[in-house]
Amino acid sequence: MAEETHHCGYSAIVGRPNVGKSTLLNRIIGVKLAITSHKAQTTRHSILGIKTLDKGQVIYVDTPGIHERADHAMNRYLNRTAKTALADVDVLIFVVEALRWTREDEKVLGLLQGRELPVILAVNKVDQVKQKEQLLPFLAEMAGRFEFTEVVPLSANKGNNIDTLETLVIKALPVGDNFYPDDQLTDRPEKFFAAEMLREQLTRRYAKELPYAVSVEIERFEESNGLYRIGAVIWVEKPGQKAILIGRDGNALKQAATLARKAMQAFFDCKVHLNVWVKVKKSWSSDEAALVRLGYGD
Repeated sequence: MAEETHHCGYSAIVGRPNVGKSTLLNRIIGVKLAITSHKAQTTRHSILGIKTLDKGQVIYVDTPGIHERADHAMNRYLNRTAKTALADVDVLIFVVEALRWTREDEKVLGLLQGRELPVILAVNKVDQVKQKEQLLPFLAEMAGRFEFTEVVPLSANKGNNIDTLETLVIKALPVGDNFYPDDQLTDRPEKFFAAEMLREQLTRRYAKELPYAVSVEIERFEESNGLYRIGAVIWVEKPGQKAILIGRDGNALKQAATLARKAMQAFFDCKVHLNVWVKVKKSWSSDEAALVRLGYGD
């Protein structure tokens, strides 16, 4: 009997904003690495999630949603980050929403043209389709748009058909030994996840466009006797935004910080003491140099 081959490589999860890419990454890895929200453009960085199985190791790269508007420094950064990931992987997972195809989906598809690597189409949110007979024509339509290696209907939220996707990704990777230890789940430092967990609460709790004018910087991250002491600065662009974040008597910020602290304690599996400040940095999200200083540079 021939010896079973072992595969290892990189797979980027790409798509327009708000199709469930981060939810898919979290479902595959089994740990919440990427923050999620019903708001688009929640993901701002490429995040590596490492999944080791008997047949191989997959390094999944979650990317920001690719969108049409590029008239803003932050938008240009998000698009550049996503496009860079496409050039450095072995397999692409193109995520679309069941029964929905948009101009931004078309833009992502255009970026895949001419690339000589396997592309798996993941049709997400099939659990939300009430009339299941509509799925087959949609899947056939998608298969005709591009020469996909496979088309996989799934639900990242419910976990439906995720094992099928993982099997297909493993088979499409090059033969080789693992790049990372079997028990490693990501390459990102703990400090990064602390900032993201606080930003997630801000993204979820505050309405309209405020979350997109917010960035989180961890100024202090210390561990002592099973206690993490974390100091975080929330950067906004206008004094009025600072007032909204803090809220009356500071209650809004206290509530967001409390939820973030609880998330951190669950993630780090230890007690967390979290201090949060809000500071104003005018037009930081429109300034390329400011983005680099706040950790958005490549």
